[in-house]
Amino acid sequence: MTILVTGAAGFIGFHVSNALLKRGERVIGADDLNDYYDVSLKEARLNILQEQQAFSFMRLDVAERGGVTDLVSAHKDIGRVIHLAAQAGVRHSLVDPYIYTRTNIDGHLVLLEACRRLENLKHLVYASSSSVYGGNNVMPFSVADRTDSPLSIYGATKKSMEMISHAYTHLYGLPQTGLRFFTVYGPWGRPDMAAYIFVQKIISGQPILVFNDGDMKRDFTYIDDIVNGVLRCLDNPPAAAGNETSNRIYNIGNNRSENLMDFIALIEKALGKKAEIEFRPMQLGDVKETYADISETRRDFGYEPATTIEEGVPRFVAWYKKYHGL
Repeated sequence: MTILVTGAAGFIGFHVSNALLKRGERVIGADDLNDYYDVSLKEARLNILQEQQAFSFMRLDVAERGGVTDLVSAHKDIGRVIHLAAQAGVRHSLVDPYIYTRTNIDGHLVLLEACRRLENLKHLVYASSSSVYGGNNVMPFSVADRTDSPLSIYGATKKSMEMISHAYTHLYGLPQTGLRFFTVYGPWGRPDMAAYIFVQKIISGQPILVFNDGDMKRDFTYIDDIVNGVLRCLDNPPAAAGNETSNRIYNIGNNRSENLMDFIALIEKALGKKAEIEFRPMQLGDVKETYADISETRRDFGYEPATTIEEGVPRFVAWYKKYHGL
């Protein structure tokens, strides 16, 4: 049975696809290879995947109905879907909000319409985000918390995806799981994310911008732990029980809220170079702290993060140097 992975050339999509292939799955990867960040990084990820015989690729915008319909029609053996294609980035959603509604909301809707016509579909897993928690100041963030007050357009689109998924499960019995990811970092990471930006600027001697005067905390989650969570979830589709539909939401985080300045200090240590820091006020749409409650994730499919930032940050720095030939 085939697994469809959307956003396969993206950071998480690449790692998830690679892990699926390594365990013997047949994977169809879909990605539009847009230029939100350096396309050469996406192509480098994709080249690694295309070296494996069980992987096939289709360049595809998930918001394009015709292309998605054609893909599903041509591959009726798709039994599981991991939907990771999205327009990411809280800050960019202030610049171009329209691309967020198109990719995250329209794209999710198009995919759901296609998936409900797959006779062999066992499970759809899709990426949500900790951004749905908005300004929640009760720590750690629980899936039982209210999430109707997001602080960014990005967070609002991710919450919209969760609501649309719930409706589709109610209407059509589509088994789905939404995963709220918390600040993912690691090798092959996105250039618009903090870890990549900090390493790049420290190496080049440029100042790094640190918001809220450094008083920030994040549940930094290493990519291997994210992949482990996605695969465990994929293998355990929710079943309808009583009045509950076969639709679930889980947090996938490290279950630790780390000081941003400690994260930066680990990067400095790995690089052997001090950062020049420019402190700035809190940025519009941002939040001071994130922290994942993973009790349900542990209970239902044995998820347990294993990588601390003390281990993960040096691994990312080592990859960065190798990838950029430093």
